[in-house]
Amino acid sequence: MDNLFSKWKQGLEKTRKATFGRITTLFGASEITNDTWEELEAMLIQADLGVATSQSVIANLKQQAVEEGVVKTGELADLLENELLSRLSKPTSLNFDQTHPAVILLVGVNGSGKTTTVAKLGKSLSNEGKKVLLAAADTYRAAAIDQLQVWASRLDLPVVAGQPDSDPGAVAYDAVTAGIARGMDVVIVDTAGRLHTRYNLMEELKKVHRVVGKALPGAPSAVLLVLDATTGQNAIAQARAFQQAVNVNGVILTKLDSSARGGMAFAIQEELRLPILFAGLGEKPEDLTPFDPMSFVRGIMNRS
Repeated sequence: MDNLFSKWKQGLEKTRKATFGRITTLFGASEITNDTWEELEAMLIQADLGVATSQSVIANLKQQAVEEGVVKTGELADLLENELLSRLSKPTSLNFDQTHPAVILLVGVNGSGKTTTVAKLGKSLSNEGKKVLLAAADTYRAAAIDQLQVWASRLDLPVVAGQPDSDPGAVAYDAVTAGIARGMDVVIVDTAGRLHTRYNLMEELKKVHRVVGKALPGAPSAVLLVLDATTGQNAIAQARAFQQAVNVNGVILTKLDSSARGGMAFAIQEELRLPILFAGLGEKPEDLTPFDPMSFVRGIMNRS
């Protein structure tokens, strides 16, 4: 457990130093004033919680401070930690009971780390004893097909791949039918990265979603949106577009270790009502970690 928390603390170093580390400097022996609240709100906004979420946090903290008789800034640290923690969903797991095999679509914009995440998620589920098949349905980038095949070989996972520029829906269909025939437990489909503002690309993503349902009624079991933590608040607009297109069930937050914008996790929960299921804390396969709200909050606030 200590090793896991150390991984979170190390992975969140940039977020902690750049933003939340400055927040902790507010917590001392001085009296709480209007300036304290204004400064804390500004810091939360800078930490990428978003304006609406930051204002909501401050409003709740003010109320709690009155109810509990808190007058010193040093007493705000516990209140803030509890408030932030209350805004993150309790850990949830993927649903593997809806269909067999379970079919998971990973979606997201270009450069979010989606293809790498497909492989890492596959390895994580394989380590749990599940038989996993990967599908390279990002047929617009030959490099994406090659990348997933290299990862699959390295991690000893089977993969179904199409030819460059082939129909991604056909690849997804073939992968699901192959998963059924081979008795797989999980099929993870890598879809093409796309700009959320491109109508035709989003329509094609809807087609992939429909096709896997034809291959296996009830599929997909889950649609997971891969969001790059370094994009901060820009990720919220992306997420809304994908939600409207394919009914996203959860988020995988990548590149947390490379970002100073980890606060956007709270905005995802507040504005999108989507659970964060996994977080990327490094480059290695094992660095894709189930999201742990307590470790996340204590990691960004540098609390043990």
